Amino acid sequence: MHWTPRRERFRALLAGDRCLHPGSVYDAISARIAEDLGFEIGMFAGSIGSMSVIGAPDLITLTLSEFAQQAYRINRAGNLPLLVDADHGYGNALNVKRTVEELESAGVAGLTIEDTDLPQPFGTVGKTRLIPIAEGIGKMKAALAGRQDPTLAVIGRTSAVQVTGIEDAIARARAYEAAGVDAMFFTGIKEKAELEAIHTAVRLPIILGGVAAGALRDRDYLSSVGVRICLQGHQPFAAAVQATYATLKALREGADPDALPGVAPADLMKRVTREDDHRRWMQDWLAG
Repeated sequence: MHWTPRRERFRALLAGDRCLHPGSVYDAISARIAEDLGFEIGMFAGSIGSMSVIGAPDLITLTLSEFAQQAYRINRAGNLPLLVDADHGYGNALNVKRTVEELESAGVAGLTIEDTDLPQPFGTVGKTRLIPIAEGIGKMKAALAGRQDPTLAVIGRTSAVQVTGIEDAIARARAYEAAGVDAMFFTGIKEKAELEAIHTAVRLPIILGGVAAGALRDRDYLSSVGVRICLQGHQPFAAAVQATYATLKALREGADPDALPGVAPADLMKRVTREDDHRRWMQDWLAG
């Protein structure tokens, strides 16, 4: 498949003047639903990848190949530009280069590489640690070297605001900007002053990994301070888990299958599985 056009659309959104909320997706059907509903961007998080693919919490036990394969399944289901959370790049700078190569081949439009010390080192349970800035720069350079399609967006990511403070977050963002990344992704921002300080210091488009309630959820305000993408969390997957649990529990307890609440109607199932297209293809190619 030819992935460049959706990457160009993603870059145009980063270069725009509006803050967008991406649709959190985890498989082919959820990606189609997000696209059908008009989301401009899909977001596939590492945590959701771990839960949806191997049923494990977000502790970096998912492998690169498992994550890339699921990203490919999401991408081939439609035409939604997909931003993915590539965590720490699954290792050191050499692994980061390989990560970019695999995810580019899987069709993603943008990917984030973070500077968190992952997986959790021995003796640090309960503590979030960051790698040194110099190592983070090396990872960003490796990510850029691994990119073959120049339209793929490589995004630096840091949680320094909540771990080491705003000054360190700005220093890391400036360093990754100088290395050549296309945008910066921040987590842990809780105050307007923090965001405004970052906006003043960094020229790159800003992506936020969720924010506190109040002014930081005002899209007009976020747009004015350089935020182009702001995550809203990953409730769709949690809602799907709840619905599946409730449905199976009801069936196990003897509920009438025809009277279950919350089941997608037949017309919705046909729409998200593109049944009309498949029926047309069968008629064109198999009818004889």
